[in-house]
Amino acid sequence: MKCTQLLVMSSMTILSACKLDDFSEVKNYWPQAGVTYEIFVQSFNDSDGDGIGDLNGVTQKLDYVQELGANAIWFMPIMPSPSYHKYDVTDYKAIHPAYGTMEDFKNLLAEAHKRDIKIVIDLIINHSGSGHPWFEEARKGRDNPYREYYIWAQKDTIAEFINKKVITLDSDNIRQWHDPGNGEDFYYGFFIGGMPDLNYDSKKLRDEIYEIGRFWLEEVGVDGFRLDAAKHIFPDDRPLDNHEFWKEFRAKMEAIKPDVYLVGEVYDKKEIVAPFLPGLPALFNFDFHYTLLEALNTENGMLLAKKQKEILDFYLGITPNFIDATISSNHDQHRLLNELGSDADRYKQASAILLTMPGAPYLYYGEEIGMLGLKPDEHIREPFLWDVSEKDSGRTSWIKPNYTTDATVTPLAIQRNDPASYFNHYKTLISLRNTNPALAIGTLDLPEVEYPETVMAYHRVSSDQEVFVIHNLGKVEVLLDVPVGFEEKLFSLGQTTFAEGKVKLGKNASMVLGR
Repeated sequence: MKCTQLLVMSSMTILSACKLDDFSEVKNYWPQAGVTYEIFVQSFNDSDGDGIGDLNGVTQKLDYVQELGANAIWFMPIMPSPSYHKYDVTDYKAIHPAYGTMEDFKNLLAEAHKRDIKIVIDLIINHSGSGHPWFEEARKGRDNPYREYYIWAQKDTIAEFINKKVITLDSDNIRQWHDPGNGEDFYYGFFIGGMPDLNYDSKKLRDEIYEIGRFWLEEVGVDGFRLDAAKHIFPDDRPLDNHEFWKEFRAKMEAIKPDVYLVGEVYDKKEIVAPFLPGLPALFNFDFHYTLLEALNTENGMLLAKKQKEILDFYLGITPNFIDATISSNHDQHRLLNELGSDADRYKQASAILLTMPGAPYLYYGEEIGMLGLKPDEHIREPFLWDVSEKDSGRTSWIKPNYTTDATVTPLAIQRNDPASYFNHYKTLISLRNTNPALAIGTLDLPEVEYPETVMAYHRVSSDQEVFVIHNLGKVEVLLDVPVGFEEKLFSLGQTTFAEGKVKLGKNASMVLGR
């Protein structure tokens, strides 16, 4: 493969691309390996000046998403809810009023599809909000027809469990049984009392859920769903029932839309996650996030590569057809730059690893401009900075930011004109991935050669391309031999040299070579 240098982003980041008759044609590998951009509408872009982001604001920024190179958008909840986060839904077939109307959303869909951008929405069906009409009816009494939509127990039967719970990765809520107000009957809510769990032993309830799915796929036209809290549809001691439900859900949705995209949130280790794959063909890889951080913070070069190889091989033992939804951060974790001690070199390398590894990577809004944030959750979901404050008409103001401000984060408008910015770095990497099939859909093969402890190295191999990727996660420069035949430099990050079969990598430097 012969390639020519196409673009010099800065002295620190160089991208080369092959001639058009080789691999430089941009391809859309979604959903198997495309890039999905996660948006919290409330903080993204305000089109009407009320301080709250809205759907028309997102429509205004679709060209930006396209410019970045993302193939799809995942929206955090957009349905009516009393909370800022909107995971306690009160109407499954409507749009939250502050976000706009259903017509606004359908217009957004149409405009996104014109740009070949798919739309995935959060579907929160493990629980409803306590203000949902179903629950308002169910709490009226044991004979109410909606009673069976939720999980109930009498006080004397659960007394010893009321204040007991095993803390899980995705919830630190101690109290799971909640009093609706009469002090006698308690309902189950895994997360909080305002989110009563739905009862999937009820066929009537399941049919309601399938109808909701049909509505969004058929009448509205979304491309798929992100399934919140997918592990908890049935209690954790009924895993087989969970697996069977999701297989049934998938069959129902595919009968409506054969190419529906389903990605599940199963927050656990691979042995627990993998059996969900037959029902949820895409699953978030939380191990990737945590291992990436550990590898960068401890300078353990091969930790992530070996872990990822182990996970992919394990999943292949369950099904040959799965989508590994990799993440470096999302709306439930501290912002990535904070996790890496605000070290710009490690931050850029984190994205270089994410976007050269196998999988279908998710990018949390604002990561591409280096947004900051620490929990509580509101402050990892702060407003996006489009421009300096006096010029930023789209900046939301529903919350006063503690971390992402003009003093701490450079707005997009300025980063666009800086070749060395985070934005141009992310844009370069996504373009690299979208123009090199080995980086998008290639296998992950680990070298047999022993490299220094700080070095992460791997091969990505597709039917018509092979690349060799190497990262130095350490602070000390390393000199390495390159496998025979890899002569074309496709990408480099940091202080690097490449000559006569040897690569020199400085602090948090990376290189991608092709042959």
